Amino acid sequence: MEFIDFFIDLFTDYTTRTIGIGTAILGIVSGVLGSYAVLRQQSLLGDAISHATLPGIAIAFLIIGTKSTAFFFLGAAVAGWAGTMWIRGIVQNTRIKSDSALGLVLSVFFGFGMVLLTFIQKMPNANQAGLETFLFGQAATLIHTDVILMAIIGAFSLFAVILLWKEFKILTFDPQYAATLGFNTKLLDIILIFIIVLAIVLGLQAVGVVLMSAMLLAPAAAARQWTDSLSIMILLAALFGALAGLTGTAISSAAMNLSTGPVIVLVSIAFVFISFMFAPNRGLLFREIRKQANKKEMRMNHVLENMYWIALGHENLQHPHSNAILNKTLGYSKKCMRELRDKHLIELNEDYDWNLTEKGIKRAKEVYTDNNKNEQQ
Repeated sequence: MEFIDFFIDLFTDYTTRTIGIGTAILGIVSGVLGSYAVLRQQSLLGDAISHATLPGIAIAFLIIGTKSTAFFFLGAAVAGWAGTMWIRGIVQNTRIKSDSALGLVLSVFFGFGMVLLTFIQKMPNANQAGLETFLFGQAATLIHTDVILMAIIGAFSLFAVILLWKEFKILTFDPQYAATLGFNTKLLDIILIFIIVLAIVLGLQAVGVVLMSAMLLAPAAAARQWTDSLSIMILLAALFGALAGLTGTAISSAAMNLSTGPVIVLVSIAFVFISFMFAPNRGLLFREIRKQANKKEMRMNHVLENMYWIALGHENLQHPHSNAILNKTLGYSKKCMRELRDKHLIELNEDYDWNLTEKGIKRAKEVYTDNNKNEQQ
């Protein structure tokens, strides 16, 4: 299937439309809630919660005896919430730090979940479970009712974020100040974590327990590189998440042997890589460009300062000088001289004899004065 066929089928084909809408919803909600996890430096929390949901799914199947997405989501939410509370309790009541608590809870819950999965596989009705879908993700199994359930959970999560926008914002950036304003920071923290749990549960069927943490964090990490505004970051993270969902679905549809969930995660990681490289403020490429520009500016200022020092030896500061007098000046080059000329700071003749312009004298005096002040300090 070609990409153009995918976008046509997105409006005409039931299966493609269902998977596309489902993964887009997942991307939007994951991007929005993942932004708070990234900003609060709780990246590992998503990994711990996603792995902690596995025993909840298994227990839900053992209770009802058949596959039910709604009950599986409920079991996953309860298990994820329990895992989160365990982490909080360990950190608050022991000397174990948060990273150790996250690793401990992740291992215990995931190990317990795998034991339950092994037990379920030996049951007569094990073929009805489809629990491997939640372990590794299989977006192709999404049906209309699953997408409706995802839309309801997603809408609830986004509504909660909008309703508590001010509270979540101040909790994210300055929880101590929020406490002085009278906000119940513990309650707000619990609510926010609960919504993050819902976002993780939302993607279990499409992406799976193993990869869901990447889906939660990658769009937010990519968006963080482009802006310092929380609102813009959340909008960008939602956009990146939705595009990752749709693009990953399109790629897996074009290549029938590729699993949709892992492809979506890889597309999300591609957005992170592009953002790390090309974002204007924090991107490595533009950072290197600014670094080189600063070096160039420093070199030019150094040469200009030495020119001014030389010119001070004459009553007329615009007196012409041979470039030979700059031969021992650090940073001197004919290229640098031409750059100063292009900025109208000096005048040059064919032999590279130079003299400062009025603009150059003013600029050089500023540089000379500033450097002398710095040396005195």
